[in-house]
Amino acid sequence: MMLMPVIAYALPVECVGLAKQIVNGNDTLFFFSGNIDMRSTIGEAEWHSIETGSVETGVEMQYNMDEGGYYIVKDGVEYSPFYVFRYVEPENLNLELTPDCAGAVLRLTGDTKPYTYKRRDGSEGVYMRACTIDYNVLVWNGETWADSAVQMINLKLREGLYNLEPLYDTTQIALCYDTEIRATLFSDSACLTTELLENEVKSVNMELTSLATVRGVEGEKSNERNRPTSQRLISASEYSGPLEVAFYSNPTPAVQFYKWAIYKSSQCIVTRHDKDIRYTFSEPGSYRVVCTVNNASCTADSMEMRVTISESYLRVPNVFTPNGDGVNDEFRVSYRSLREFHCWVYNRWGKLVYEWTDPAKGWDGTVNGRPAAEGAYYYVVRAMGTDAAKDASYIGLKATYNSRKRDADESVIGIYQLSGDINLLRGKKN
Repeated sequence: MMLMPVIAYALPVECVGLAKQIVNGNDTLFFFSGNIDMRSTIGEAEWHSIETGSVETGVEMQYNMDEGGYYIVKDGVEYSPFYVFRYVEPENLNLELTPDCAGAVLRLTGDTKPYTYKRRDGSEGVYMRACTIDYNVLVWNGETWADSAVQMINLKLREGLYNLEPLYDTTQIALCYDTEIRATLFSDSACLTTELLENEVKSVNMELTSLATVRGVEGEKSNERNRPTSQRLISASEYSGPLEVAFYSNPTPAVQFYKWAIYKSSQCIVTRHDKDIRYTFSEPGSYRVVCTVNNASCTADSMEMRVTISESYLRVPNVFTPNGDGVNDEFRVSYRSLREFHCWVYNRWGKLVYEWTDPAKGWDGTVNGRPAAEGAYYYVVRAMGTDAAKDASYIGLKATYNSRKRDADESVIGIYQLSGDINLLRGKKN
């Protein structure tokens, strides 16, 4: 009976001279830049060639081996095979870039044949050359478009196409091959380069941002409901009007043309063709702000923001406490979506002690710089909401808190003509 050899999976060989060891699946490969020289690390043994079947016995060191697969047998133990190659440069490589709106395409041509070898079981092993592709793209960082390095690693070196991300600006593209092997054998890299030129097709993109204008002095307290502070993005939120908003397209460098459209419900109410626009939302309703950018070759998908302007609102408190404790120190109204406002405050003898026209402000409880006496004062407020008719008037109206839910008369919607007592109580400061 023929005894099968014991198989050991250790690899009892080492390279003589400069070589690169690569693990390819379950196979071990060695690449040399010149002569292929291997040495046994377990002393004299039998060296078997997988391709030719030849055997050399009693050999501890073997020089000038041919390319191919080998395994060692010692004392009836067969060790795992290994495969040796002379490194060969790929030939006639050429790199071409075809820019496209959706993403550039890199085409590689030339001799990119893989390394092949015969295994012990008769199957064919294949080692595909590897490559990396490096280039820069523009990425929105929250404030601007900035360069960002892209590295595509562990790619197979092959004739054909490589898909790149959209290229918004000029950039150099480098394809480097056999990097791991060359780093050991030659201490350098081999790269092909091409670039996207200034006059070639470039993709376009944008990043919509906005900045809302806040009524009143910056940093001043406001009693207005839902008034946004300075911000970059408006999206499906409810704000009070009139709301002035600057919209910025933030385009990539190749953008040449702009189209803005503002819709109220389904009706387009504004179209513009500037890079950035400014618009005041005065009337209640739901709005969409849509922007599209393009150049002679490419168009970016439209981006949009949504803004909802609520109905007007006005309420007046009946007490305030100007004692310097930072709580309720001013007589201020609570409001939303007002386009006009005027408030007068009178003492018990009917003398005007204070008036103001900015609903974001109020009365601090002083007269001519001196604290006013505690007690009841009389106020009159007239205000017009953004949801009032354009020709609305206060004349003939009684004092009322008008709203769509409480008053079916559309002619008085958004008109406020209010009066009553406001109590000034100083109390003690906590």
